[in-house]
Amino acid sequence: MADCVLVDRLVKRYGRRVAVRGVSFAIEEGEIIGLLGPNGSGKSTILRILGGYLPATSGTVRIAGADVTADSLVARGHIGYVAEDAPLYDGMRVREFLHFIAAIKGVPRHAARGAVATAAERLDLGSVLGMPIGKLSRGYRQRVAIAQALSGDPPLLILDEPTNALDAYQVIAVRALIRSLAGRRTVLVASHVLTEIERVASRVMILLDGRLLTTDAMREAGPTRRFQLRIGGPPPAVLPALQKMAGVVAAVPAPSEDAETYRIELAPIRPAAELARAIIGQGFALSELTEMRPDLESVFLDLTRHAAVMEAEAA
Repeated sequence: MADCVLVDRLVKRYGRRVAVRGVSFAIEEGEIIGLLGPNGSGKSTILRILGGYLPATSGTVRIAGADVTADSLVARGHIGYVAEDAPLYDGMRVREFLHFIAAIKGVPRHAARGAVATAAERLDLGSVLGMPIGKLSRGYRQRVAIAQALSGDPPLLILDEPTNALDAYQVIAVRALIRSLAGRRTVLVASHVLTEIERVASRVMILLDGRLLTTDAMREAGPTRRFQLRIGGPPPAVLPALQKMAGVVAAVPAPSEDAETYRIELAPIRPAAELARAIIGQGFALSELTEMRPDLESVFLDLTRHAAVMEAEAA
């Protein structure tokens, strides 16, 4: 599949401060990518460069093959962009604003009405279409910003902290909207909230102090698979038996669980069914064997701690 976004050795300096430090990554068409990092890590700077709003100090960025510097208008034509605290025209009514954005993006007048209606329905804006944007709550303003980004049906959607200020129902709706775009649009979502990224992204990049620590955080969890098991039997006998079984890389009692619950790491070549048969074959009662998803929180903490140690040693 072709790359929708290609970033090569991107650097951005503000005077003596380096905000982005040699960042490189690629995003394929149809991917939903999460860019995770604490506040001040450089996420918004990277997104603004991708959107053509901010020039890079060095490096190259291509959107659907178009260079964002040399072919800025072409590149921006492929993008729907929602900045953090997106600026809107407070004096315009919502419907008027969405039609205005559609016209700017070159949507034919005969198609604009349907496009605005579709965006309003997806973002639940029907009840406020006639209201001035300046009278809207912050949550509704954010939904208007997302609706304008969808105008013109751009192949790439860039969202900077898209669930800021939304209530619980709105957050769920935005998550569902982002997930529904998988395969039909490429989506790059930046957030400092780990759970938001984890719930929508198919691949997670982690940024810290302007450096990209990984382009696929889940891959950093390693090739082993993790399982939780509930096994009847005395722990002094069960745990050593688990640790000696073929394919078991590690076995420990599960934290904050009862004495019969364990967690293991299993090599990819060892099928879980074989492990279950081995446990039962040794006379233990197996009542649960559940595969656990990779722990993004642990990966994030491990990578950021390692980066901090490396930076301290280099200083």
